[in-house]
Amino acid sequence: MNRLTKTQNIIYCLGGLLLLTGAIMPAFPELQFAAPFVYTLGAVMFAAMQMLARYDGKNIILRRLRRQQLIGAVLLIVAGGLMFMSVLQLRPFSGDEWKLVLAIATVLQLYTSFRIPSVMQQEEE
Repeated sequence: MNRLTKTQNIIYCLGGLLLLTGAIMPAFPELQFAAPFVYTLGAVMFAAMQMLARYDGKNIILRRLRRQQLIGAVLLIVAGGLMFMSVLQLRPFSGDEWKLVLAIATVLQLYTSFRIPSVMQQEEE
């Protein structure tokens, strides 16, 4: 594994940890104001590393899954923006809409994280 790949893996993992931490922080009132900063930083790190990973193959299923994964990554960032609007009480999205967007992004990310390796393994056989 070369140095760039190691750095990307570290950023990817750190982004995931910050995502999780930032998503949990609103449950604690004293940490609520810092949550959007932590979450959005993690979302940008996580999404950026996913966008750097490429698939140039011809498999239509993998190309579709890859697009779904990128949509999930963009939705993670959108959830961060909505989280800022919620904490700062900016209109029109001053409620908990970010939770719905986060749930959709999570479903997409989980689905693709299991399906992509499965399809790649089937392709190798």
